[in-house]
Amino acid sequence: MFLKKILYYLDPRNLFKREKVDLNLRFMHGINKISILMFLICLIVLIVRWIAR
Repeated sequence: MFLKKILYYLDPRNLFKREKVDLNLRFMHGINKISILMFLICLIVLIVRWIAR
């Protein structure tokens, strides 16, 4: 369930899709998408640095 939600957030077709929900909930989902993307980017950077040592 959790992995499905993350994959839904990261799907490029759903990144800018309009959702018919409350404005606050829409902003929360947008912030969640941004934070997951930032986490994955930072994780990749850490792995690349670790391998490059």
